[in-house]
Amino acid sequence: MKVSVIIPAAGLGTRMGRSAPEKEGTSRKQFMLLNGAPILIHTIRKFVSSPSVSEIVVALRADDRQWAAELFASHGLAQTVRTVEGGESRQQSVENALATIGGDTGLVAVHDAVRPFVSREVIAAVIREASETGAAIVGIVPVDTVKQVHRNKVRATLPRERLILTQTPQVFRIGLLRQAFEKARKDLFVGTDEASLVERLEQVEVSVVVGTDRNIKITKPTDMDLARLYLALEKSALEVS
Repeated sequence: MKVSVIIPAAGLGTRMGRSAPEKEGTSRKQFMLLNGAPILIHTIRKFVSSPSVSEIVVALRADDRQWAAELFASHGLAQTVRTVEGGESRQQSVENALATIGGDTGLVAVHDAVRPFVSREVIAAVIREASETGAAIVGIVPVDTVKQVHRNKVRATLPRERLILTQTPQVFRIGLLRQAFEKARKDLFVGTDEASLVERLEQVEVSVVVGTDRNIKITKPTDMDLARLYLALEKSALEVS
């Protein structure tokens, strides 16, 4: 079954609060350098190396597309990766990319541009689950106690065994995902992830594949220290193997 991966990378990354050295004049975290390459490149490489993935579609701001195409070519990724123009929100960017995917695709995976440490095993597992059930996401059980609050007052303690912290990839049958986006657009609904759109269809139950603590989303400057550590650990593991 053909699997297409959508990576929304048109965001502004305002929480980073610094310029990305790879692309002058931007604070966007997906372009910040990690061991000499933009975070986005590290993320893309994980999917390029997956035998399950047929193509990767990166949604970018219009003025980044030419620069990004040259960047992908310089890293040997031009044959697998193509770009589309993103929107003002993540949801619009994913929908724009989804509209360009051909009918021969069976599954669509959506992955955050700034999660470069997703493992190939997790990618394979969530794709396999979605191929069987129609919808699957990656998540981990929180280790901290979770409280429900109103203003600054605790209203309830939520059972951790019934909660997950959602990660990506999130993988869906292409027809199901298109229906979900169409309904969201019609209802003017904006979700925080793709699964929240699919859940509203009430057609399938979204399955959860257990992820890992390393599959971090790089959103603030202090995350870069952890990212450098994880990259060094990945490199060491490859050298040993």
